[in-house]
Amino acid sequence: MLGTTAPARRGWRTLSRAPWVRIGALVVVVVVLVVACLAPIFLKDATQQDVLLGVTAPGDGHPLGTDELGRDVFSLLLAGATTSVLGALAIAAGSMLIGVLIGTPAGYFGGRFDSVAMRWTDLMFSIPALLVAIVVSGVMGGGYILAIGVLIVLFSPGDTRVARSGALEQAHKPYVEAARVLGLSSTRILGRHVWPNVAPLSLANAFLNFAFALVALASLSFLGLGVGPGSPDWGRTLAESRTLLFDNPWAAIAPGLAIIITAASVNILGDWLAARSSVGSKR
Repeated sequence: MLGTTAPARRGWRTLSRAPWVRIGALVVVVVVLVVACLAPIFLKDATQQDVLLGVTAPGDGHPLGTDELGRDVFSLLLAGATTSVLGALAIAAGSMLIGVLIGTPAGYFGGRFDSVAMRWTDLMFSIPALLVAIVVSGVMGGGYILAIGVLIVLFSPGDTRVARSGALEQAHKPYVEAARVLGLSSTRILGRHVWPNVAPLSLANAFLNFAFALVALASLSFLGLGVGPGSPDWGRTLAESRTLLFDNPWAAIAPGLAIIITAASVNILGDWLAARSSVGSKR
């Protein structure tokens, strides 16, 4: 097992470091974000049904065909970017905020607060995050906002550790010691000296979290624990179209490809930012 996965990982890292791959990933991310923001404005009738039309193959007027309710798959794909991408963005941003608020002072001050924070992260890492998200969402009735909230809590321990490690590294740097000697308050030192050096690490980790959050949120929607029925969402569209693999396979393939390509592109940019952050921290 290890003999086959290790070369694959090295090959992926080598490929992701190619400039043209990074440029392509950046283009994909920008296009997806633009579509996610503009889709609610220009695609208000994306879920319009035409039951008499039913399932059709790709053709004129329907580039990816239609589903069993006669809805245009291409319009559903574009409209689904809003809930899928913006939801993952909210998860990445929310977990990063929690991680910074807990991890930065934990790494800087140390002591009992740091010990409690690390025991909390150890506990959270010991449980299967996606399984917990499924159980909690199922028990509480599911829903898009609930899914986002649960995933924010489950993703935040990783951000906490990243922020803590960055603050711990900066806490004993000469410029921080000099700021203490000058009598600057701990709040000011954290805000003006420590946090700016921790931010690149947290931002790089947020990119990686975005990719995982996109897949996790789509998984919950696929299981019916995310967005409601009929709402445009990549995970929900994939679930509703999985029975059309023989009639119109693009109805299921398109949202699956959208999830994979977007997650991979964000992951590539996250790896690049993480490499840049680690190089910058060594200088």
